[in-house]
Amino acid sequence: MFNLSAFLSYVIVVTFTPGPNNIMSMANASRVGYKKTLNFILGVTTGFFLIMLFSSYFNIALSAFLPKINSYMSVIGALYMLYLALQIMGFHIKKTSHENHKDHSDASKLNSYKSGMILQFINPKVILYGITLTSNFIIPYFSSSYQLVLFSLFLAFVAFLSNSSWALFGSLFNRFLSNYEKPFNIIMGLILIYSALTLSGLWH
Repeated sequence: MFNLSAFLSYVIVVTFTPGPNNIMSMANASRVGYKKTLNFILGVTTGFFLIMLFSSYFNIALSAFLPKINSYMSVIGALYMLYLALQIMGFHIKKTSHENHKDHSDASKLNSYKSGMILQFINPKVILYGITLTSNFIIPYFSSSYQLVLFSLFLAFVAFLSNSSWALFGSLFNRFLSNYEKPFNIIMGLILIYSALTLSGLWH
């Protein structure tokens, strides 16, 4: 029998705990506000929906091939997270106007719909979450396309709420965070580095 309470508990805990999506949403909103971070969040939501849907349809196949591709995905995901961490930690560095303009452009690229969506496809945490969730809670009880799409939409909506919550926190405390921009960016960057090391298997 489908265990709704266990399903919701797992979804909420995993989705709302710190991860690349939430950290990036918070860091972006602390710089430019919630409204300008919304495109990134929508990109995350779209990518999240697609990963959940793909996991539902290809759960058996992905589970069979996962041991072969997991190490590669972990390395790619870890390297990308390290890149994001360095970008976040570098925002506070004083540079020339030309360099500041370039950094602003780079920051805008990281805070885009495309960036948010791509992040989901190279984030092993999201992929493994999708496979685990669908194989244990969804596929054994629901199989129609209509049901799988509804579940994927629901999971994407929860991801949207999670990222929005973190982004709103970053936006509301913008003035406070701006006074402590350097330590805040460093802490956010270190959390991302920790996530990268954990996903790569170098940190247990």
